[in-house]
Amino acid sequence: MTNKIKKVSESLAVQTKMVLPHDTNPLNTLFGGRLLAWMDEIASISAHKHCGRVVVTASINNVSFDQPIFAGEIVSLHAKVSRAFNSSMEVFVDVFVENADGSKKKSNEAIYNFVAIDQNRNPISVPPIVPETQEEKNRFDSALRRKQLSLVFAGKLSPEEATELKSVLFPKK
Repeated sequence: MTNKIKKVSESLAVQTKMVLPHDTNPLNTLFGGRLLAWMDEIASISAHKHCGRVVVTASINNVSFDQPIFAGEIVSLHAKVSRAFNSSMEVFVDVFVENADGSKKKSNEAIYNFVAIDQNRNPISVPPIVPETQEEKNRFDSALRRKQLSLVFAGKLSPEEATELKSVLFPKK
């Protein structure tokens, strides 16, 4: 696989599901764990589309269960790589509930991190990515801040080295 620059749109993966009774809890809403599994699956497909390699879930940066999803509803999951680093990729998953008229309402979102691996299960480099839309640019720009914050919390980066965090927390006047 060459590391030719790719567009965010090339990593788009979409999956549609119907919430069935076995997917729900006693409140007749979608189990959070089931939604997490669906998001992990579509996010991994997106990451694979970007790099053409086997990918593994490294972490889940954020999950937001904003709206309940009820039995019988149609769920559409949209995943795109928001930023590629050396061997890792951040993937945004937007979850929509489709209405009977075909319109969609956003209900949840998540940010997953994947690492591309070779046949020996070692990390391997991934292609750089270029955002095109304003939303893609915003997500691309904020991805480095999220990565640095995670590294600081994990003790793998000192706060003084977190250049992107400094620019947000201590903007120059």
